[in-house]
Amino acid sequence: MAERGSSARRYAEAAWEIALRDGTADAWLGDLHRAAAAFTEPRVAEILRNPTVPVDERRRLVEGVAGGRLSARSLNLVTLLLQRGRIELLPQVAAELQRLADRNAGVTRAFVTSASALSADERRRLTDRLAQLTGGTVELTTQVDPGILGGVVVRLGDRMIDGSVRGRLERLRSQLVSGAL
Repeated sequence: MAERGSSARRYAEAAWEIALRDGTADAWLGDLHRAAAAFTEPRVAEILRNPTVPVDERRRLVEGVAGGRLSARSLNLVTLLLQRGRIELLPQVAAELQRLADRNAGVTRAFVTSASALSADERRRLTDRLAQLTGGTVELTTQVDPGILGGVVVRLGDRMIDGSVRGRLERLRSQLVSGAL
């Protein structure tokens, strides 16, 4: 999996360099997200991964799924992935390109899991606190998981902040088992 991530990162970095040079970052992002959407349909993903289907036919399928709105450069990247048998990397390449664009814009994406839906005020306060922590703009995505019992779990880039009741109970259990209390 690490090898796949680094491969996706290399493709995304190459695309990002072109996008910065040409001032086409938004177009690249839109194109790759549309092309990666092809993988949401299992039958389409199966055809795209099938090396017995000619590359041109698979490329046309991606273009069709993307509404025929891919730039020539984005289509070249998709074709390259198809030719190299690496098309399954396309969603990761799109995600890596988004990460590079976010970093360039000073945006950090935070994924928050809470036991119940957060109010608008709670979302605002959490966003403000995370912005202080990161020193930049934070875009918050929330989800509800009653299994965490209470509190929140925040994934901020590579960092995980577990402020959940379940997490606290698990840490307490570990301390009891190890005799650290």
